[in-house]
This record gives sequence, structure tokens and C-alpha cells, in this order.
Amino acid sequence: MTVTSNTGGKTPSVLVVEDDVELRNGLKGNLEFEHFRVITAKDGHEALRLAREEKPDLIVLDIMLPGKDGLEVCRSLRQGGSSMPILMLTAKSTELDKVVGLELGADDYMTKPFSLREFLARVKALLRRTGYGPPQLASAEFGNCKVDFEHFTLTKKKEQIPLSSTEAELLRLLVQHKGRTVTREFILDTIWGADSSPEPRTVDTYILRLRRKIEDSPDEPQHILTVHGLGYRFAG
Repeated sequence: MTVTSNTGGKTPSVLVVEDDVELRNGLKGNLEFEHFRVITAKDGHEALRLAREEKPDLIVLDIMLPGKDGLEVCRSLRQGGSSMPILMLTAKSTELDKVVGLELGADDYMTKPFSLREFLARVKALLRRTGYGPPQLASAEFGNCKVDFEHFTLTKKKEQIPLSSTEAELLRLLVQHKGRTVTREFILDTIWGADSSPEPRTVDTYILRLRRKIEDSPDEPQHILTVHGLGYRFAG
């Protein structure tokens, strides 16, 4: 399969600073699933070093860290002139903790435990403010199909087939996560938005429409596969 990106620039990088190894690895995996480049640190000293060396586009910074805590790291970065967005994480929930973090220069604040969906939404929102976002595919080729995601067109065996904007975005999402299971809930949140209320069956309807356009035999799909009970996986 051949893909091209419309970003033309670097993939946004995120520095995750968290001493809890399970949470650190979980955040790393979810960010990488969204195609971010992820750097990790387990304490404040390592966080400062990596922030200065790697110059990430965003820092996810836990407050409770060994060595220098997250508040000290945030203060040091801001005093050093760094303007990279900082999303602070903490198990504390008092208003004072939040105010101190924000006054030191944090851009956003989340209290543990938190939803991974909300976490990813906050990360993307902060990156959009600085002009970054996860890379988007401009086109892709697979089997006997060539898709132009920017112009909503599919060319199959030299026949040009129009795609709706929703069909194009759904196909782009599946292709971008090639080989991975994409849940119906993730598709609904990404394509229709977390604040909308389409039915999960809406996803199935659009998948059927895409299969009719890209598959040689829609009843025996080779590209968009069903993962029963979960969602779909693009096989290329």
C-alpha cells in the first residue's frame, strides 16, 4: 500500500513525564496509536533534560514526581523561556493545586483518574493552538484502488467513483490505522464528534457503503475487515 501525507512537516512530538510506569506506557501507546512521536521521562530531572534536548511540541507533565516535581519542572521551563504547551496531570483535585499549576505557566490541567478520550482531545486541542496536529493522509493506493482524500475521489480500475466527505474521512481514518482494530466508538468520536449523537449502526452503514465502492466482492471484503464485537480493521 502506498500513502502520501498532506502535512509536509514533522510529526508532532509529545514528552510524557510520569513516574507510574503503567500509566506512562499506557499514555505512550495511545499517543502512538494517534501517530504522535512520543518521548518519555520518569522524573523531573530527566524531564528537563529531554525537554531541552528534544524540544517536544507538547509536554504531558505529572505533578507528583521524584526529584524535581512537576511544578518545579514547569517553573524552570517557563523561566528558561520555553513556550511549549504543558498539560499537567495530578492526583490532587483542590482548586489551589490547579491555580498554582496554571499560574506557573501550565496550559491545561487534568485530574486523575481521567478518560483517555478526553486526554487525547486535550492534547490535540493544545497542539492545534500551536499549529500542529496528527499527520493526515492526502492519498493512498491499495489493491486496484487509488484514493484522493483531499478531493473525495476513488479511482478503481480506471473508473472514477465519487466519495462523500464522510466516506473519505472514514476511509482515511481506517487506512491511517492500517493493521489495527478501530472501535466503533473511536470512529464515532473522530468522524462525527464526541458531542454528536449518531447511533453505532451509523458506522456499519458507512462501512457497507465503502465496501461497495472499494471491494471487488463486498460480501467477502479484503480491505475493510470486521472485528466482531469491536469494530473494523483495514488490511490494505
